Amino acid sequence: MGVFAGESSLFGIVPILLWCLLAGYWRTGAVVGLILLVLLVWFTVPRELGWSGPWVPSSLELFWLHPLLASVVCLAGLAVERRMLAGVWLLTMVLIGFVGTVLVLLWQHEAKPGDEGVVPGPAGVRIVEGAGRCGSGGCARELTATGDRAIDVMRAHLTSRGFGAAPPLSRDERMCRVTGLAVEHEVCAELRVQAANSVRVVWYVNRS
Repeated sequence: MGVFAGESSLFGIVPILLWCLLAGYWRTGAVVGLILLVLLVWFTVPRELGWSGPWVPSSLELFWLHPLLASVVCLAGLAVERRMLAGVWLLTMVLIGFVGTVLVLLWQHEAKPGDEGVVPGPAGVRIVEGAGRCGSGGCARELTATGDRAIDVMRAHLTSRGFGAAPPLSRDERMCRVTGLAVEHEVCAELRVQAANSVRVVWYVNRS
């Protein structure tokens, strides 16, 4: 999971490692461990595959909602084993998850958005990333794609990564992707045509 879904998914492995220390019986341990693994796959893989929608967890929910659900699963396993005192460790895990969420939110407030499915770009066009910028409305990243039918290639790339057409804020085309089970996380990308075979893509997290 850590290799496939990026460094943030390493945080999601913590409940599994903690359960390995807490499990007292192999049968309960195997069942709960399998559920935790499925839960981790759900919170990491769909987003990395470019899926979107209200059933796809956002990257931030991996830090708070995942440990919360994982603790419920682990507490159920401990209840079966009649070892509820070990649940103190699980409550600590949930607390760490919420603290991690606050830290990530503070970091993201002044930071440019992540890759968000926009990069790496598609094959067939030349991609040059810009410096990006931050202003009163938040931070954004940008890239310039050049090559044959660059605008169509980038539009198809964004579509494959879960972006759909959205009302433009100006004359430029805009596409957005929404994820999040409990809290909506919307990322929008604007396609700004510069020439017949050149397009600039600006993407940002929509906090409005």
